[in-house]
Amino acid sequence: MPRAWQIHDYSGYTSLSLDTVPQGTPGPGEIRIAIEAFALNWGDMNLMEDKYSFSFPGFPARVGIEACGVIDAMGADVVGYEIGDRVCTLPYFYYDKGASTESLVMDPAYVTKAPEGLSPVEAASIWMQYLTAYFPISEITPLGAGDFALVTAGTSTAGGSMLEIGKARGVTMIATTRSPANAEYMRALGADHVIVTGQDDVAQRIAKITGGRGVNLVFDPVGAGLIDQYAPGLARDARIYYYGSLDGERPELPFTDLFQANAVFQPYSVFNYVQDADLLPKGKAWIYEALANGDIRPNVDRVYPMEDYIKAWDYLSQPRSAHGKVVIETGI
Repeated sequence: MPRAWQIHDYSGYTSLSLDTVPQGTPGPGEIRIAIEAFALNWGDMNLMEDKYSFSFPGFPARVGIEACGVIDAMGADVVGYEIGDRVCTLPYFYYDKGASTESLVMDPAYVTKAPEGLSPVEAASIWMQYLTAYFPISEITPLGAGDFALVTAGTSTAGGSMLEIGKARGVTMIATTRSPANAEYMRALGADHVIVTGQDDVAQRIAKITGGRGVNLVFDPVGAGLIDQYAPGLARDARIYYYGSLDGERPELPFTDLFQANAVFQPYSVFNYVQDADLLPKGKAWIYEALANGDIRPNVDRVYPMEDYIKAWDYLSQPRSAHGKVVIETGI
């Protein structure tokens, strides 16, 4: 019988328990994955407090949105996969299909083959962050040389991915951080300029960097804390992708600045684009190629055993000097 970390109410990760659960049987068009590793994401923490873009249909429920493992059973009519294939899950509205388990029955529409040359831990760490960053700057608002993008909280995994992707596309990348100590890390990822919030005047720095043109795209998981500071630095027809609330508050929109720039504020969830039959293959193909070319690379901070899932959340929820993904190895 497989084990799974399950949550029983919305009181947060401290209420998780490691339970023995029935072995799932894949139905028609489904696969079953023996999970080798799964990653932690901030969105999962919000979900465990019912502060996310969807809620659990009931309890107990599993958390976790990205994993890597080996297919060990298949239902009828599955095309493109075989038993023994190593695969990764993709970001999806997972409801009661969370990946914090040793065995996961999945719709293969939300699965992709693990990239060659990566360990299961590495393969479990990439899809959420890179797909989250890929769609805004490559497909929805495609930018290139001569354009400017602002990435707030540039040390986050999705923020760091946006820096890498923007650099590969030739975009001038600007990152914000609360600490000057993070500047070197973000420059290594692709930041051309670093703004230290609380120390620099954000709008003035943007104006100087862009020669008064402003930024064409903002990738912002912070929330209320920064939008008023960067909004005067928006370029004409700029788009703000708001995909989280790290400061715990949703922003009140600075309408005067948005009107003047003809800017769009878009609440953004990568799940909606993973469901797009035209865009998802483009995102997957880009990530495979970028990994092979060395334009992007897995960045794993710490790995914990299955039994230490709560300790992993303790670590992720505290201030840390290291950066990168936190991943669980199941031991399978």
